[in-house]
Amino acid sequence: MLDLVLLRHGESVWNAENLFTGWIDVDLSPGGEEEALRAGRLLAAEASLDLRLVHTSVLTRAIRTANLTLDAAGRSWLPVRRHWRLNERHYGALQGLNKKETAERFGLEQVKLWRRSYDVPPPPLPTDDPRHPAHDPRYRDVPAHVLPSSECLADVVVRVLPYWDDVIVPDLYASGARGGAVLVVAHGNSIRALRKHLDGIADAEIPQLEIPTGIPFRYRFDDDLTVRGSGYLGDPDAARRAAEAVARQAG
Repeated sequence: MLDLVLLRHGESVWNAENLFTGWIDVDLSPGGEEEALRAGRLLAAEASLDLRLVHTSVLTRAIRTANLTLDAAGRSWLPVRRHWRLNERHYGALQGLNKKETAERFGLEQVKLWRRSYDVPPPPLPTDDPRHPAHDPRYRDVPAHVLPSSECLADVVVRVLPYWDDVIVPDLYASGARGGAVLVVAHGNSIRALRKHLDGIADAEIPQLEIPTGIPFRYRFDDDLTVRGSGYLGDPDAARRAAEAVARQAG
């Protein structure tokens, strides 16, 4: 079987402050660091799981989660690939705003539409705003027309799937041929995009899938990438409670 593990980064500083983060580069909170360490211990406890390769976004919270997780799992030496296509959804002009205050200002239904609809993006960030990715050196080699000013989940699916097909899948086969597994450390919406594709979740249903921070989710595939098993490592009730906490963030 082919093994894939998806891990949302640990709680970030802005997660803890209930702010829209998106592509803004913030670090882990102390709680997020501990989540990453716990994730590593869960991975180490899986005797049937032999990690061989890691993929992350280019955002610090995912990179540091991967580093802490691999340290705790005793796999700090694994090769790592990083790519902007695994970044979180770009929340446009909402980035940096408090989620509850935004709901009070625009109405809970409007914020819910921005956060959890499949194809309605938030208001865009102007390209001359210093927070726009066009001004960030990590994207200097990315064509300007590809960089988002705002994204809905459908946009994230469109940008994530080429990386899945062209990079992660070949790595899955290469690692699987040696009995190994691939770890992807990313974000709530980039992982949601992957799970939509892998599980065949409908457009109308995927926005309701909550991705908890810091809990590894394992897939097992046949050679044709048919899913034969999946689930969170560790206590399933803990994963459920963590997902419910994510759902409450907008109040």
